[in-house]
Amino acid sequence: MKRGFHRKPPFRAPHHASSAVSIVGGGSRPHPGEISLAHHGVLFLDEMAEFPKRTLDMLRQPLENGKVTISRAASTVTYPARFIMLAAMNLCPCGYLGSPHAYCTCTPKQIQAYQNRISGPLLDRFDIFLPVETVPLLEESGKINETSEQIRTRVTEARKRQYERYGAEVCNGTVPNEIFLQKNPLANSSSLMLRQWASKENFSSRAQMKILRLARTISDLQGSRELSEDALWQALQMKRNHLFGKRKVDAYATYDGRKSGVFAARPLV
Repeated sequence: MKRGFHRKPPFRAPHHASSAVSIVGGGSRPHPGEISLAHHGVLFLDEMAEFPKRTLDMLRQPLENGKVTISRAASTVTYPARFIMLAAMNLCPCGYLGSPHAYCTCTPKQIQAYQNRISGPLLDRFDIFLPVETVPLLEESGKINETSEQIRTRVTEARKRQYERYGAEVCNGTVPNEIFLQKNPLANSSSLMLRQWASKENFSSRAQMKILRLARTISDLQGSRELSEDALWQALQMKRNHLFGKRKVDAYATYDGRKSGVFAARPLV
């Protein structure tokens, strides 16, 4: 294997049957796991609810700190682990909850037990929740509104704005909280909106910071110098967990017809 810099960010997609050691790292002779192999890239967990809950909860600290520490009797080793985590899952064991094309055969108790495999603290670390509808095969090749090259240009410009704002090669997703808040003051109306939503949705302090960072990134992608109220509104909608509701079984009866979800944690832009 040739050594050197990787010009293409890594993309890792471990199977849900993978061991905790293979994903997080460790072993009798410590070695990096999938989260470190995804450093500065993407870790994709398909069928997230099928992963062992213990393994999923081991991702909480690396998502927060960007590194993982493996402790053994004789030594301690720390590996880098700053990655974007994407996850996808159905909302029930049979996969048809809310589908307009098929009936869900799961009981409310089964649905709740299935969704409870994902702990609240882990969900809190996701920046974006996206309901995904089933798309008919013949409609999948529809009109593309924006090309990859156009998106790349916008992302590059957004990164430049962030480097200029913070005076270093750091971005909205990684700059320390105190510096972020100092460089991105909120208008009174935006501050009030955030407080009202935080109270309504029971957002934690961590979730509120994620909303602000996401809103700042949206503003950068739009070319705005200020953290706009419109961007904050979009970020609030993206962070709001429509998929799991309040974790009450009676909420599933009013589910809005979408059957699966894609989540994203720690945007690097």
